[in-house]
Amino acid sequence: MTDSIKKDAKSRMGKSIEALRHEMAKIRTGRAHTSLLDHVTVEYYGSEVPISQVANVNVEDARTLTVTPWEQAMVGKVEKAIMTSDLGLNPATAGTVIRVPMPALTEERRKDLVKVVRNEAENARVAIRNIRRDANNSLKALLKDKEISEDDEHRGQDEIQKLTDTHIEEVDRILAEKEKELMEV
Repeated sequence: MTDSIKKDAKSRMGKSIEALRHEMAKIRTGRAHTSLLDHVTVEYYGSEVPISQVANVNVEDARTLTVTPWEQAMVGKVEKAIMTSDLGLNPATAGTVIRVPMPALTEERRKDLVKVVRNEAENARVAIRNIRRDANNSLKALLKDKEISEDDEHRGQDEIQKLTDTHIEEVDRILAEKEKELMEV
């Protein structure tokens, strides 16, 4: 009984960590990387699709991305999608290739991004704590229904607390890495 609760909590906490990594990848640093445009969508034959499904996205150098749409007709749409995204980028088109230069981050913008990163990390911590609460409530329900003993409940809660601590440490580590990356000039 308690094993299934622990497995469920562990997998849900792991998913929270993955979601945090995904959110952190969206937050740009001064360097160019292809995952920056992952969440930007473009209208393609009546449906919204990620840019990676209509174009080839590559890193030209440390500060420039190149986007090469597979169809000539998509060049304007892809450029407009990048321009109107929340990334604050100004793409330049040369024929069928769209170059996306990464502007250098100002000190003020870096500090703003650090606040955003800390907020994302806190959201992940809250999600992990909520998973811990759900797991502990499940253990209490099993105890109330007399399906497990009090010792099993305490043991289960201790193990879930260890899981929680491990995942919170992982969140803190990811946060520290991203802060360091953001404050690099």
